[in-house]
Amino acid sequence: MADTFELAVEERTEFGKGAARRARRDWKIPAVLYGHGEPPQHLLLPFTEFAAILRSGGTNAILSLNIGGKKSLAFTKSVSTHPIRPVIEHVDLLVVKKGEKISVDIPVVISGEAAPDTLVTQDAGTLTVLADALNIPDEFDVSVEGAEAGTQILASDVKLPAGVELESDPETLVANVTAAQEEEVPEEGAEPEAVEAEAPQGDAVPEDASEE
Repeated sequence: MADTFELAVEERTEFGKGAARRARRDWKIPAVLYGHGEPPQHLLLPFTEFAAILRSGGTNAILSLNIGGKKSLAFTKSVSTHPIRPVIEHVDLLVVKKGEKISVDIPVVISGEAAPDTLVTQDAGTLTVLADALNIPDEFDVSVEGAEAGTQILASDVKLPAGVELESDPETLVANVTAAQEEEVPEEGAEPEAVEAEAPQGDAVPEDASEE
C-alpha cells in the first residue's frame, strides 16, 4: 500500500512566469492544492524532498503537508515536467481525507512464465481503480504462469484487494498470450530471388533523358 510522506511546504505569494522561474532556480516547485470545496492554495514544494518522494513512493504516495504549521493530507494528482530537461515545472495536489476513496491509476506487472513456444504481450500498463486514499495498492500482479496460446487476461480477471473497485473498462485487454512465430531461415546455398525492375508508368521518363 502507498506510504505517507511528511513534507514541509511554503505558501506561494508571487505569481506569473517570472516568479515561477525564480522559484525553480531556488529549487522550489510551484504547486496548487485543491479539493473538498476549499479555495485553491498556491504552494512551493522543496524540489529535492519532493523528487525523493516520487522516486520512493511514486505519484500515488500520500503527502502529509505542513503548511505553516497546519497539516493537510494530499494526493499527487499530476506532475508537469520540462520536455527536455529533468525539471519538475508544476504539481497539482488533491486534498484527501481519512476513509475517503479516490480514483487512481495503478501499475500492472506481468509475472511468471507462459507455456513453451508462446509470446506474452502486455496491452495495459495501468488500471484505474477506486481505492481508499490511505490504502492505495502499489501495483497489480498478473501471473501468466503456464498460460497456453490463446489466453487473454482482461481487467475483470485481475484480482483486486478488498475495498478496491475497478473503474477501467472490464473488457480492457491486459495481457495476451499467442503462439510464437518461427522465422523462416533460407536453406543453405539458396540464392536470393531476383527482383525484376518495373518499367516507368505513364509519361514518366528518366531525368537524364533528352527531349525529342
